[in-house]
Amino acid sequence: MRKLDSQQVRDIAAGAAILGTGGGGDPYLGTLAALQALEDHEPPVVLDPDELDDDALIALPVMVGAPVPLIEKFSFGPELEYVFKALDRYLGSRLVALMSPEMGGVNSVIPIILGARLGIPVVDADAMGRAYPEIDLTTLTLYGIPASPFALADEHGNQVVINGADNYSVERIARTAVVEFGAICAGMGFPLTGRQLREAAVLRTLSHAERIGKAIHEAHAAKTDAIPDIVRITRGYILFEGKIVDVQRRTMHGWSIGEAVIEGYGDCSGSKLTVSFQNENLVAFLDGAIVASVPDLITIIDSDGGEAITTERLRYGFRVTVLGMPCDEKWRTPAGVALGGPGRFHYDFEYQPIEALNGPPKEATSAG
Repeated sequence: MRKLDSQQVRDIAAGAAILGTGGGGDPYLGTLAALQALEDHEPPVVLDPDELDDDALIALPVMVGAPVPLIEKFSFGPELEYVFKALDRYLGSRLVALMSPEMGGVNSVIPIILGARLGIPVVDADAMGRAYPEIDLTTLTLYGIPASPFALADEHGNQVVINGADNYSVERIARTAVVEFGAICAGMGFPLTGRQLREAAVLRTLSHAERIGKAIHEAHAAKTDAIPDIVRITRGYILFEGKIVDVQRRTMHGWSIGEAVIEGYGDCSGSKLTVSFQNENLVAFLDGAIVASVPDLITIIDSDGGEAITTERLRYGFRVTVLGMPCDEKWRTPAGVALGGPGRFHYDFEYQPIEALNGPPKEATSAG
């Protein structure tokens, strides 16, 4: 059990953005909202998963929708309380803690914001260990934990509680409602017990994100390169270094969909890397060959600052380093690959772990 100070919140948001594979919301916006919540209220208690009672009821608050509208709409107002009250009322006022739905610059800290406002503990865990663009793409789904009841709310007080036949149905119905709510809104669902959380969630990911974020801010202070430390902490790979020469992006059905083309320099000169995304980065193609794919993590980092660039902020001319990182082992089971692997996003190739595609991890110095 512990409480977070403002630097720890910054570190969690920065580290979660690395794990968020380009999605999960802009870390700058998430950090601003979380720091404001800590200034206005007491920071929430962060619980280790082992500190939860077996029958304690937890739920996952989340921003649902496309990341680009979040920049314009900044949906951290009363809708967070509206969606909590809608779900808690439906459950008979039984919720006692919150958990992050995913690791991402906004969604990792939404429970911190809401926990501070309401005085509710936050669990050091999440439901993905990365970010994914659809509600049902969680390790909780793999363990048969329903997303329903799933609540949605907007800033005007409009509220919907969905009871879907399965988690994919919840995603489909919620996506339609989100479009009506302005392409981004607050959501909350996946009520589960402490016993279920310890079995089905990805544990201690807030602490993991904090270690990554701490490495970034310490490198900034020392005027050194953060990327080697990020790679070491995540057991990752430097897949490519280069300059973004093209970005194609469109918002469809509540998602930001497109690809970024990166032209190599240094050891990567003469090559191109294309990263396809749907809110999150999904597949990286080096000169047409796959070097990483979901469910493994692909993150595009500012080569100068060592900070993640979310898909909505990718721009022509950015000098970037592309990292690949292994996913949590739950995603590497046959059921995990079927749920969150390439086939889910209509790619016609079989998933191969990033280690199989790139060999054992090397000391992080440069790409190639």
